[in-house]
Amino acid sequence: MIYLTIAVLCSVAVSVLLKVLRQKNIDIRQTIVAGYPVAFLLTWLLLKPDVSSIGTLGNAWGIIIALGILLPAVFVILGRAIEAVGMVATDAAQRLSLIIPIIAAFMLFGEVLTGTRILGLGLGFLALAALIYRPQQAVSTQDISKKATTPNRTLRTPLWLFGVWAGYGVIDILFKQVAKQGAAFPLTLFVSFGMAGLLLFIYLLITRVRWQGNALIAGLLLGALNMGNIYAYVRAHQVLSESPSIVFTGMNVGVIAVATIIGVGVFKEQLNRINMLGIVLAVSCVAVLFLA
Repeated sequence: MIYLTIAVLCSVAVSVLLKVLRQKNIDIRQTIVAGYPVAFLLTWLLLKPDVSSIGTLGNAWGIIIALGILLPAVFVILGRAIEAVGMVATDAAQRLSLIIPIIAAFMLFGEVLTGTRILGLGLGFLALAALIYRPQQAVSTQDISKKATTPNRTLRTPLWLFGVWAGYGVIDILFKQVAKQGAAFPLTLFVSFGMAGLLLFIYLLITRVRWQGNALIAGLLLGALNMGNIYAYVRAHQVLSESPSIVFTGMNVGVIAVATIIGVGVFKEQLNRINMLGIVLAVSCVAVLFLA
């Protein structure tokens, strides 16, 4: 269980780090780009990808390029969502992304959609709706004046959360498709991390970003946490190969639970009753999809 615990803690720690960086007005894009060389190196050392078989990737290159673009993009969206709604709702939305591969399996790959899975999907969508709910507040004349000169945060809140949910769901589908084409998971990670870091670095150079030392230093920690999460999750599946349900449920429910404790207890994030219902529905969704 130690690997599963490490995976949960590393996943939540990524959200904590992004939240702190946002509070300090540090450019998360620079942190992300600095984290990829670390993840790239750790993938080489820990997972030992067979680079000699890179020529066998074939048609998987299109998917890997998509991953190279989506991986850094979804990190940026994750940071925006944490700023908008907090880490509790954001981590729950990230865990709920597991319903997207299930939808894809039914609509694109011809798998049978059972009644239990339909129930799980329904709970998942209800959970998302509850997590993004924000009660309407009385608006003063001063508030109206502020709204005239600032972007509508209420509008952007569900969009960032939806981006986290959809982004991680699509990435999950892409990784599964690469695996079906015979590409080894370590090699896929290795190439995808390298491409993601390179593309984001080129983008920042083109936009002539003003580099921040704090952002780059934080990137070293982000890269280690990201790779620690992936490595520990893979090892948990290997160690508990006869009980994959424990890893699946423990990872998803564990992240939601720990994120809720830290978000509310440490960062004093405000959750209304509908949001709390969303957390319960998210845990229920994971449990039902496990049973499916």
